[in-house]
Amino acid sequence: GRAKAHLWRVQQRIAVMFSSPATTSYLSKFSAYTQAKPAMERKLGAPMTGVTAAKAMVAAAPAEGQVMGQGPFGLKYYLSGALAGGICCGLTHGAMTPVDVVKTRIQLDPVKYNQGFIGGFKQVAGAEGAGALLTGLMPTAQGYFIQGWFKFGGVEFFKINITQAIGEQKAWDNRQQIYLLSSAMAEFIADIFLCPYEACRIRLVSDPSYASGMGACASRMTAEMGFVGAFYSGFVPILFKQIPYTMAKFAVQGKAAEQIYAASGSDPSKMSKGQNICVSLASGVVAGVIAAIISHPADSLLSKIGKAGAGGTGSMMSRLTNIATETGFMKLCTQGLGARCVMIGTLTAGQFGVFDIVMGMVGAKKFHFHDPKGH
Repeated sequence: GRAKAHLWRVQQRIAVMFSSPATTSYLSKFSAYTQAKPAMERKLGAPMTGVTAAKAMVAAAPAEGQVMGQGPFGLKYYLSGALAGGICCGLTHGAMTPVDVVKTRIQLDPVKYNQGFIGGFKQVAGAEGAGALLTGLMPTAQGYFIQGWFKFGGVEFFKINITQAIGEQKAWDNRQQIYLLSSAMAEFIADIFLCPYEACRIRLVSDPSYASGMGACASRMTAEMGFVGAFYSGFVPILFKQIPYTMAKFAVQGKAAEQIYAASGSDPSKMSKGQNICVSLASGVVAGVIAAIISHPADSLLSKIGKAGAGGTGSMMSRLTNIATETGFMKLCTQGLGARCVMIGTLTAGQFGVFDIVMGMVGAKKFHFHDPKGH
């Protein structure tokens, strides 16, 4: 019995020793060293022993809290990413309100607004005054600030933590899948908060006389349709619109930026802040146009279901089916597409550019995927 008790105490001490931060740090360094040792010995042309090996072990290990040589990433970084995301989305979507008004009018009433994108501006301004082009500005700016907070902040959180969970080399090899998964999860969370604002925006744009502002619009919609009917009847189409859009946006932007850096023979760490912002803007345009085309049918459904009486009086899925049948697949894919490509291409480029600027202003540096073999 005494021998067993002694053995148990020894096992406990060993367990405590190996779970301590110091031991964990050492094991991390040793693991990194053993992986890097063969390449180092080939470079030196001789076996590594003694002091040389100890120095190499320290050099080979990643710095505490860093991911792919960047960071450390903690609460301050994720809050910085969320703030930058809120500002870039609220600012760009708010600025594009006139384009969104024309695009939505074309989708809702293509017979009346049949003079194209530029002609639509003239029709709205001529019939209702220039102020009508700013209809829905408040719910747009507020809703997309909240959405951007969770979307951009969420993407940064998920992609960094997935990288830490699966390892840097595996993350690099599967970076496109990480972009897609991170953006899908972040967008789903963001859409829960965006949907009520988007419902108010569409109602105000489709019927400017419905209410005097966002607060009055929300109160009247709740009284007429109940909370879920008023604010979440468009939740399914907004998911079908926003999740594919956001997945394409982040994955394509990441790939386009990677290609631009490769073509210039550089990488984010070697470029100035201004050059990195230019890369974000250029890759953002490409990502925005592709994302707009992919998500446009769902955007058309979302715009139409927000119009009073659209699709009949049945369930949400019944109304969506009726709208899709009445409109036709080709019209869902093409009505207002030109305006939306202009809007989303400009908007997406602006978002990635503003995101980088705000991150720099708060002292944070955006995480980029790097090949661990090259760093």
